[in-house]
Amino acid sequence: MTVKENDVLGALARLTLPDGGSLVDRDMVRALHIDGATVRFVIEAPNPDVARKMEPVRQAAESAVAALPGVENVSIALTAHGPAPAQKAPPSLKVGGHPKPQQGPMKVKGVKRIIAIGSGKGGVGKSTVSSNLAVALARKGKRVGLLDADIYGPSQPRMMGVNKRPASPDGETIIPLEAHGVTIMSIGFMVDENKPVVWRGPMLMGALQQMLGQVQWGELDVLLVDLPPGTGDVQLTLCQKTELSGAIVVSTPQDVALIDARKALGMFELLKTPVLGLIENMSSYVCPKCGHEAHIFGHGGVAKEAESLGAPLLGALPIDLETRLAGDSGVPVAAGDGPMAEAYGRIAEGLIAGGLV
Repeated sequence: MTVKENDVLGALARLTLPDGGSLVDRDMVRALHIDGATVRFVIEAPNPDVARKMEPVRQAAESAVAALPGVENVSIALTAHGPAPAQKAPPSLKVGGHPKPQQGPMKVKGVKRIIAIGSGKGGVGKSTVSSNLAVALARKGKRVGLLDADIYGPSQPRMMGVNKRPASPDGETIIPLEAHGVTIMSIGFMVDENKPVVWRGPMLMGALQQMLGQVQWGELDVLLVDLPPGTGDVQLTLCQKTELSGAIVVSTPQDVALIDARKALGMFELLKTPVLGLIENMSSYVCPKCGHEAHIFGHGGVAKEAESLGAPLLGALPIDLETRLAGDSGVPVAAGDGPMAEAYGRIAEGLIAGGLV
């Protein structure tokens, strides 16, 4: 019998803490990973003083999870959120700075495939596609990570509905957050949402290297990387310094967007990164009252581009109010039911059937 995440959380929810509540309803469970019969997670106490008193709770949680059918091994780390006492300062975790030298492209530990999702220009819905595709793949049973590499405009914290600072037990290792079955890391978790990130190229490269190499991603079938628009430092660093499985390019069908999309495609070709396919976003608009379909940004442009490249058109997604509302609320539309969730589900199924994920 295969243990599920809900089974583990259910067992933890039945454990009552000394001061009331459970680990689940007090949001103290972090980085839950299930690998076959092995369960790993972190209990994050609100502060170090509480953490020092929680060893009995950790032991009780270990016993409760170990008793679940299908579980053979349980590993639970105990950490604390917030400042440590003055006599023992917490480890300092800083993101950014110059990248460290590395020999050859980096292979991220535990991650089978890394797929970049890019676009030639901003505003074509690349981040929306990234978050929803990650959720759709997770709903198909894949172990999925999502790295928000749009350093200057990180939007995944809002779209995925999480915005906490990740824990770091030693000042080096970064424990990512999770939402909707997806493991997530974003520079947006590390900086004030209302303050700009004003960094030069080397700082961007260093931050990307940290988020790939220092984050405890666990065992993943695929890590999706939401790239910034354009063909700049982040794209160059990722393609040259990381073992990428390939890239997906998102564009709207209008000529202006396709001009820039071709530049992104040309960049991936130049950097010898295979293009796994294209996704046409904002392909059409269907009036919710009369059902009339209009092609506001043109029609078929991305399909023609895919055909000329010999790459598959992975899907065509319409303009949809529900998608925008879902992204703003922090619950991607792919996490629910309806036509848009089904559309993203079909794209996920195509990637799985093609052996790309």
